Amino acid sequence: MPNMDDSALLRAMMEAAVDAIVISDASGTILRANAAASDLFGRHLDDMVGEDVGILMPGAIARMHGAFMGTQMDGAKHSILGTAREVDGERADGSTVPLLISVGRAEADDGPIFVSIMHDLTQRRAMEVAAERSQRMDAIGRMTGGIAHDFNNLLTVVIGNLELLGNADLSERHRTMLRDALSAAELGADVTSRLTAFARNSDLKPRPVDLGEEVEQSLGLLRHTIGSHCEIKAELDPALWPVNLDPSKFQTAILNLAMNSQDAMPDGGTLTIDAQNAEIDDTYVAQELGVEPGRYVRVSVSDTGHGMPQQDRDRALEPFFTTKPAGEGTGLGLSIVYGFVKQSGGHLTIYSEPGEGTIVSLYFPVIEARDVERRVPRTERHATANVGTNRTVLIVEDDERLRRLTELRLTELGFTCVSAETADAAWALLEQDGDVSVVFADMVMPGAMSGYDLAKRIAAERPQVAVLLTSGFSESVLQDRYIGNEFRMLRKPYRQEELEAAIFALLAAR
Repeated sequence: MPNMDDSALLRAMMEAAVDAIVISDASGTILRANAAASDLFGRHLDDMVGEDVGILMPGAIARMHGAFMGTQMDGAKHSILGTAREVDGERADGSTVPLLISVGRAEADDGPIFVSIMHDLTQRRAMEVAAERSQRMDAIGRMTGGIAHDFNNLLTVVIGNLELLGNADLSERHRTMLRDALSAAELGADVTSRLTAFARNSDLKPRPVDLGEEVEQSLGLLRHTIGSHCEIKAELDPALWPVNLDPSKFQTAILNLAMNSQDAMPDGGTLTIDAQNAEIDDTYVAQELGVEPGRYVRVSVSDTGHGMPQQDRDRALEPFFTTKPAGEGTGLGLSIVYGFVKQSGGHLTIYSEPGEGTIVSLYFPVIEARDVERRVPRTERHATANVGTNRTVLIVEDDERLRRLTELRLTELGFTCVSAETADAAWALLEQDGDVSVVFADMVMPGAMSGYDLAKRIAAERPQVAVLLTSGFSESVLQDRYIGNEFRMLRKPYRQEELEAAIFALLAAR
């Protein structure tokens, strides 16, 4: 066995660890940290060593840390040593990160030292949120399915007896009352049938279909249904993969989504339906439970309406939830679409921003499961692997989870990453850092500037910086509201190879 001193062994262990490790003394001064800690907290190692460990904690916790360490030094009854607990850490940009931390103590020549091992819980928290949402929707589905079944039995009895009464010798007044009662009962039966659709108990008649043809048929119907104040556009991939679904239910789903979009644009706007081939990878699956990785056809219905805040997006698929005034909607339209898509083996996503519009995307699995040739040739993918070497990219994204994921993805391409939560903060960073080569920004975010505003300002004042924009909205919706073709776009969700290709093409063009 080769000889190795303790310092070399410690250094090797810290460099090999994927979790953050921070070593501090009894006063809380950081003595050592590993590369994983630098990545986790967004700080250079040289900037961490010698600082108080409180810089890695939110303000309130940091202020309590000194007294807390004192109790540990005194042999507190409720010591945290050797146990794991969940806490929040704070990155250099002020954002917080959920952590699982365990602390150990050792005696050194100069006194006690504390070793903290921290595991990033961001992905686990995201999976917990997705699991909770999935369980809630499943529970609502089971409940509504049971209610619909019971009410259908009751309504069958009511409608049957009302029809038999229609054969009796009744006065015109009583016959009018009978017709009203029968009409109300049939309306109730219609509501329960839609609840059955949400519970995924519909009687589907699936068959192999070309969704391009089905969307074309839907467009013909919509042009006679949607008001003239709304412009209708379509973007269809001419080589869509085949899927297996019930075409009549698909037409109903598109009509439901289109009518919701029309309601969201009372003063007019653009309704866009597009159909594209898409692939869902493991990264996406980690964010949305109940989704199998693989090849799908994505059909999206986009509008330029008033959009939805986060609290409405979270409940949009629940039966009877509606933001419309009383009497103007049952709140079952999206629920029916959701039930149909899930029963067809697919997946539904909603992307919306207040004042910017909404896009609902339906993912239907491709019939045949054999692997297809990658869209980016292997030689080209290899050529992009180190495209970021000696380059700095500024990531502008208000969603913390996506910002962290993008940092990891671009680090894989060799970039040095800096991040900003808003376009305003990004511009301030650009003015301070002259080494930024690429800005990768979300189109829609809070603040005085949008991602597009930032891109225009960069083009005017910092033309040497390349700009790549991204959004969950379709290109046509964005082009109508923001842009022509002056900036490259990458639509969410995207795969790593698509990001590679977009970055490679952006830099190659320059």
